[in-house]
Amino acid sequence: METVRRRLGLATFVSNFGTGLYLTVSALFFTRTLGFGATRVGLVLTVAGLAGVLTSLPAGRAADRFGIRPVYTVLLIAEALTVGTLAFCTTFWAFAAVACLSTAVDRAASAVRQALYARAFDPRTRVADRAAIRAVTNVAIGVGAATAALVLQADSRWLFQAAIVANAVSFLGVVALLPGIAIREPAGGSAAGISAAEVPDPSGSLAAPGSPEARPPAKIRVARSYQAVSALNAVMTLQFAFFDIGLPLWLLQDTRAPRFMVSGMLILNTVLVVLFQVRVARGVTGIAAATRATWLGALTLAGACVVTACAKGLSPVAAVAVLLLAGVLLSAGEVLTQAGSWTLSYDLADDRAVGAYQGVFNAGTAAGQMAGPLVVTQTAIRHGLAGWTELGAVFALAGFAMVPVARRADVARS
Repeated sequence: METVRRRLGLATFVSNFGTGLYLTVSALFFTRTLGFGATRVGLVLTVAGLAGVLTSLPAGRAADRFGIRPVYTVLLIAEALTVGTLAFCTTFWAFAAVACLSTAVDRAASAVRQALYARAFDPRTRVADRAAIRAVTNVAIGVGAATAALVLQADSRWLFQAAIVANAVSFLGVVALLPGIAIREPAGGSAAGISAAEVPDPSGSLAAPGSPEARPPAKIRVARSYQAVSALNAVMTLQFAFFDIGLPLWLLQDTRAPRFMVSGMLILNTVLVVLFQVRVARGVTGIAAATRATWLGALTLAGACVVTACAKGLSPVAAVAVLLLAGVLLSAGEVLTQAGSWTLSYDLADDRAVGAYQGVFNAGTAAGQMAGPLVVTQTAIRHGLAGWTELGAVFALAGFAMVPVARRADVARS
């Protein structure tokens, strides 16, 4: 298992270093260097987000049918090709088409990656291992973003392109690491279309690298109660738009806090997640603990909304203090809700169709991320204190609703 953790940790660092590069330079490259304009680029990314929602479930089912490793490999190669192509799109419509395709492949790969985590990690430590992966993700994105700062300073078109191509190459790095990652076979009996050599081991032992992966039935339906859990978790993902869109806009437009606080909040969040995500996740084992972490996290996010709203009209020093408190609450809410969501997504899933279940959960996440900017701007940014209160209420209600919904899903699974 240590080898699995190390390889997945290295794969995570490689791919997210490239992501950090890309996220830092892409907006400026597409809007200013290529001259596509912020409004048109934003519209394309919204449509691309919808494409990502639509591909998650088919990708998960493909992983169940053909195996996690081969499907993930194909998607990573496709992602490398599409992201690399983005660096050389010179017309808006070419950019639009490739961006939609790239996002669709990215969300499909994400769904299969969640299935990979479900099968590669020991179920007894899976959530803590997943938390460690998230910590590595944050560090890698930060390192990538810091490296990209040099590209931004140079402001050279070919360096922008090189950074995007480097992100594309990072996916191939993950492909190179996949053969050494052992994947646990699903518990249960054999399924149609599986040869004798591929019948799942009822003990759920790890398959040795390179051995055939069990392929469960492709037509197992995802329980409606699990879909409801996924939908409530989609509401929780609005927190990322809160952090990425709502907080910076509010800080810059409606408070007297200095502009550098935008970067300061990002650094604060990164440090807190790296320090506490694994520690918190270790205590979130079982459905009861996961629902408790979710509603506590949801209440914390609601509190962060109200505190953020209170920064308006304060002196610069007071505004900084209030926003730092909001950042701490937001980070705490993220750590709690993420730990809860991982446990729910894995423990409530049918192990015979982990790809399909993770595909549904990932589709909910993608939908929340797609809707997030619109929801946050039309509540908090548009209506001020009342809007922030509304957004906080949405988090709180979704958190409390998760308790009976997850309990029902657990009963249905038993």
